[in-house]
Amino acid sequence: MKTNHKETRSRQPLALQAYEIIHDKIITMALKPGEHVDEKALVEELGIGRTPVREALLKLASEHLVESRPNKGFIVKPLTLQDVKAMFEALNIIETGACALAVNQDVSECLALMAEAQEGVKHAVKTNNVMGLVKANHAFHMHFARCSFNEYIINALNEVRNEVNRLAYLSFAGVFDLSYDLQDHYKTVIREHDRIMSYLEQRDLQALQETVKTHIRTFQKRIINYLTT
Repeated sequence: MKTNHKETRSRQPLALQAYEIIHDKIITMALKPGEHVDEKALVEELGIGRTPVREALLKLASEHLVESRPNKGFIVKPLTLQDVKAMFEALNIIETGACALAVNQDVSECLALMAEAQEGVKHAVKTNNVMGLVKANHAFHMHFARCSFNEYIINALNEVRNEVNRLAYLSFAGVFDLSYDLQDHYKTVIREHDRIMSYLEQRDLQALQETVKTHIRTFQKRIINYLTT
């Protein structure tokens, strides 16, 4: 029996409906790295026209989650070990760079949004909602990027974190059982988020940058543990 995605998301524009569904399929690896994206099958599954599906795929291509191949349509962007290494290098550069700009801005509104996202992280952990956790964590970091008030930084971080989210989902809900240390990892993530908000509010650049670097290392360690298990 097919899920009626159109009914559950009927208030959204069709292209946005398609984007969110396909996006989630990529993050959860229902559409695997390197896999061909069957547009006709998606049209039938989602119960919407080909044009919104194509618009969604073009948006995903702009975010580098899918790639367009001449005469072959779209494929999900592959993930290589070199990609993973590059992702963490980019996270370090972008997020620590954002710190230097953020401490000189009025970030009161961004801090409120970060706090709201943090509550989403806590709720997702409490309810064991892996996709909810990935999305709330993404929102937290994007609100942090917006503290820089620099669209280039915001867009660059969004692109990297869209790819990182695939790894995040896998490391929390993958086929290998790493659940024994999940609760400790979650507590660390939440604690580091709190420190990021605190140091940002205090405009303590050095402490903020060190905490951001530590936070990235926390996630990187998690991913390495997953990939080498």
